[in-house]
Amino acid sequence: SPQYAPTYAALMAVVNTKLPECGELLLTRAILTFRRGYKRRDRNGVSSTLALLGHLFNQGMAHELLSLQLLTVLLDGDPTEDSVDVAVGYMCVVGRQLTDVSPAGVRAVMERFRGLLHEGSVGRRAQYRIETLLKIQRGGFCGLSCHTGRGKFGFGRAGRSDYVGIGVG
Repeated sequence: SPQYAPTYAALMAVVNTKLPECGELLLTRAILTFRRGYKRRDRNGVSSTLALLGHLFNQGMAHELLSLQLLTVLLDGDPTEDSVDVAVGYMCVVGRQLTDVSPAGVRAVMERFRGLLHEGSVGRRAQYRIETLLKIQRGGFCGLSCHTGRGKFGFGRAGRSDYVGIGVG
């Protein structure tokens, strides 16, 4: 369930500090689930999986290249209305953290979104979502409920030295 993705990701980040194999297994399976859903054009499955992957990235479990690759897959070629919509949602989840880690990557992704907007190759709904994303980006991705750091219960993240980042190729 996408609404519990931040909780699952935070829990797995803690478990990952002691059992990195579990984190790697979760990340690998989530990527496989994304691939399967993307091939089937299952928007709900892809969206749910990307919510989890995004929060895993925010927790420091996934490398930023994974996020950039996922966005590239969703936006390359002639993207559909659904893939643009899912990419915008994913960017809302990872935008703040991704901007801190890879500003050049975020610039490239946002240029792709602007290009889609100017081409007019996507529908009205996707254009509106892109415009909303551009406004959110101008605000520094602040004000979103899906940010890193302390949650609404006041739990912080584990110490940086405890994290085991996982890069999946």
